[in-house]
Amino acid sequence: MDSFQEALSFRHACKEFDGRKIGEEDLISILEAGRLSPSSFGMEPWRFLVIEDPEVKADLRPLCWDQKQITSCSHLIVIKNQIALVQEEDYIERVFRRRGLDEERTRAYIERYKSFLKGQNIPEWTAKQCYIALESMLLAAAFRKIDSCPIEGFEREKVEEYLGLDRKREGVAVIATFGYRKNPQPPKRRFSLAELVERI
Repeated sequence: MDSFQEALSFRHACKEFDGRKIGEEDLISILEAGRLSPSSFGMEPWRFLVIEDPEVKADLRPLCWDQKQITSCSHLIVIKNQIALVQEEDYIERVFRRRGLDEERTRAYIERYKSFLKGQNIPEWTAKQCYIALESMLLAAAFRKIDSCPIEGFEREKVEEYLGLDRKREGVAVIATFGYRKNPQPPKRRFSLAELVERI
């Protein structure tokens, strides 16, 4: 089994952590994995809020279905989808001009992107992009033998209100906790490739 497969096998939804802290180098590696993730049109419609403060985690726990991961983890990362930013002219220009293309092709890309946006539910589209960054971060952690748990079980509006987010500008796409497992990893249960794959 190669190291990537090992990371996939190691990763599971860790429901309780043992309280040990993740080192800064490892944390930066996880965040870098999120930063380097692919995104539609290269828009990077995410921002990462890293929470270490025990009091903040304790406040969030009842808003997250009272899950043990929230308070037992080393770091809690809130991935925020950027609803307003991806529609702002200055940001759009910045994203497309960094490609170094000539003016004609740059304008063509920008117009194509703006046309694409018209048919999108922006909060939903940006949130979906955040899940790409989430997966990269989970696997980066697993590669370093750091456990994690992606969390969708939370009261979104209450969490956003607690964090003081301007909900017209950004939202909480997903939450992830990172640390070291307290209990042994349960068996990984997956369907076989034969059940999942079709070929034409």
